[in-house]
Amino acid sequence: MNHAKFKIITRLTLLSVIFLFMAGCSTAYYTTMEKFGKEKRHILIDNVEDVQESQTKAQEEFKDALTKIKELYAFDGGDLETFYDKLKDSYEDCDSRAKQIEKRINDVEQVAKDLFKEWEAEIAQINDVKLKNSSKKSLRDAKIKYQKLETIMNRSTKGMYPVLVKLKDYVLYLKHNLNAKAVGSLSGEVVSIEKDVAGLIKDMNASIKEAQSFINNF
Repeated sequence: MNHAKFKIITRLTLLSVIFLFMAGCSTAYYTTMEKFGKEKRHILIDNVEDVQESQTKAQEEFKDALTKIKELYAFDGGDLETFYDKLKDSYEDCDSRAKQIEKRINDVEQVAKDLFKEWEAEIAQINDVKLKNSSKKSLRDAKIKYQKLETIMNRSTKGMYPVLVKLKDYVLYLKHNLNAKAVGSLSGEVVSIEKDVAGLIKDMNASIKEAQSFINNF
C-alpha cells in the first residue's frame, strides 16, 4: 500500500471514530481507539490537553475583546462602524471559544466517568487481596486528582459567561447607537469588565496549571 493511500484510509478511519463518538457510540469509539493503542487513560489525557489548549487561546481572545473596548472608550473621531465591527468579531470569537471549552470539558467528564467505571470493574476481577487493595488506593488517588481538576475547570468556565453577557450588551448597544454619545455612555463600564476579565484570566491560569499537574501525575 502506498503512503498516500494509507493516509487516506487512516483519515477515513479517524473520521469514523469521531462520528461514532459524536453519535454516542462510546463502546465502539473506545474499541476503535484501542486498536490505535489509545486506552481510556490516554484519551482522558488528550482531552484534558484539548481543554488546556482552548483555555490558553480563550485568554488571548478575551484580552483582545477588552483591548477593543478600551480603544472604543478612547475614541476621538474616526469610523465608529469599524470599531463596532472589531468588537463584534472579538465577541463572536470569545463566544465560539466558550462553546468549544464547554464541549471539551463535557468530553473530559464523560471519558473520566467511563474510565473510573472500567477501573472499578477490573479491580473486582483481581483475586490477590494485596494487589486489589493497592489498585483501590490508586483509583481513590486518581479520583481525588481528577475531582480537583474538574472543579477548577468548571469554575473557570462559569467565569466566561458574565463577561460574554457584557460583551454582547456592548455589541448590541453599539449596533443600535453608533454615535459618540453612545460611546461616552459606555465609559463607566470599562473598569467593570476589566475586573471581570482579570478574574477570568486568573481562574483560567489556575485551570491550565491544574491541568498540567494532572497530566504530569496521572
